[in-house]
Amino acid sequence: MRALISVSDKTGIVDFAKNLEELGYEIVSTGGTFKLLKSEGVKAIEIDEVTKFPECFEGRVKTLNPYVHGGILYRRDKDSHITQAKELGVEGIDLVCVNLYPFKETISKTDDFEEIVENIDIGGPAMVRSAAKNFESVLIVTDVCDYDSVIEAIKSGKNSLEFRRDLMIKAFEYTASYDSMIANYMNKRFNSGFGSKQFIVGSKAFDTRYGENPHQKGALYEFDYFFTNNFKALKGEASFNNMTDINGAVKIASSFGTAPAVAIIKHANPCGFAVGENLLDSYTKALKCDPISAFGGVVAINGTLDVELAKKINEIFIEVIIAANVDKEALAIFENKKRIKVFTQESKYLIANEDEYDFKHVDGGFVYQDSDKVGEDEVKNATCKTKREATSNELKDMEIALKVAALTKSNCVVYVKDSAMVAIGMGMTSRVDAAKAALRKAEDLGLDLNGCVLASEAFFPFRDSIDEAYKAGVKAVIEPGGSMRDAEVIEAANEYGMALYFTGIRHFLH
Repeated sequence: MRALISVSDKTGIVDFAKNLEELGYEIVSTGGTFKLLKSEGVKAIEIDEVTKFPECFEGRVKTLNPYVHGGILYRRDKDSHITQAKELGVEGIDLVCVNLYPFKETISKTDDFEEIVENIDIGGPAMVRSAAKNFESVLIVTDVCDYDSVIEAIKSGKNSLEFRRDLMIKAFEYTASYDSMIANYMNKRFNSGFGSKQFIVGSKAFDTRYGENPHQKGALYEFDYFFTNNFKALKGEASFNNMTDINGAVKIASSFGTAPAVAIIKHANPCGFAVGENLLDSYTKALKCDPISAFGGVVAINGTLDVELAKKINEIFIEVIIAANVDKEALAIFENKKRIKVFTQESKYLIANEDEYDFKHVDGGFVYQDSDKVGEDEVKNATCKTKREATSNELKDMEIALKVAALTKSNCVVYVKDSAMVAIGMGMTSRVDAAKAALRKAEDLGLDLNGCVLASEAFFPFRDSIDEAYKAGVKAVIEPGGSMRDAEVIEAANEYGMALYFTGIRHFLH
């Protein structure tokens, strides 16, 4: 039996090779892998002894050879293949262990195109695909985490067709993601990221219990192991819907840096947000905005969930808590609540991945775009269009309102007072309806909006929203501007003594 080993990531490879030797495998290897194995006492033979041809062109050609691919690909169940292999002097290769040149690591550390190109693996993917194609006879190993299970399967006689089939699937996933990464990089470098093909590749983090509804299957796929590294279940299992709500909550709460921010989300939209003196104060203020909608919602905590905050949250039914960190004593508060789920990132503050691109499924395909976010200086650089200018506190509230608005379904308006959201209208077909809906709910809850600020993610097409804002006691408004009737909107704000700021940047979220 023969095993061909050629790896860039050499983690665990010496022990793997030694175990294979003990099981009777002859080890064939290449380049740096060969030198490492020989230095560690593995009786490996170099690839050119098999190919009868030296590595050439500075290592660009090593394994692209019929003695290699013939040894991998010939079918052991066909007499004609076996006979031809003997005639050609091709010896079978029964296990292929390959991982590829570190293209991802290379593009993360250099912009040198020549170096990047040299780290595009050719022979490696070819060997992986050959072995995967002939998986009925050949073991293909591409993941260092599989070394132990492969050795155990060979030792125990469990090297079954199903076992090899699973390795085959993983191998084709591996080469597909590798080629996708290269294509996406080249399109980003030469086509602004929007080439004729777009590849979205994620790794499964976990299955959800079901999808949005019980009759749908669901799973979470991650980029660069983001959830594997930054998401831990302390209590309960995350559902498909939980994850979409958690995403919205973490995006909002984490966008305020180290501030003690708390966001409350229901059905992917915020129903409460505040930055208070501490996290308990923030949660208390956030809950006042809409405690009815908060029932059964998701709470994101930009800091540590402690006992006092846990007790306060436990006063109503909250389905999900996601906190940067969770004290053990705080977790115990929810011990008898079967339905609540608690997750943590095990960090000091909440972390958002801040993906560079965004996409949405539409029937027949998907739309793809650069990700949107509110710039750090967007409020600072906004232009005052009225006689009255905002106070420093109003400017602070406008920043909060604008960030929340940018992460809320259009059409939306957000009212903030003293660093807490006090009303919100979202997902409406009319902007003035969004404003009125928010104000009606605030009135029903007895909330005082006098002195608050208002943010809209897109321009006001008419002055009617300003008229409604004045009735509610709004003192400052921030919006993109750009309407044909901007002059009327500015005139209305001046008429009411409001401060009105234009950012020049729209933040639709559909």
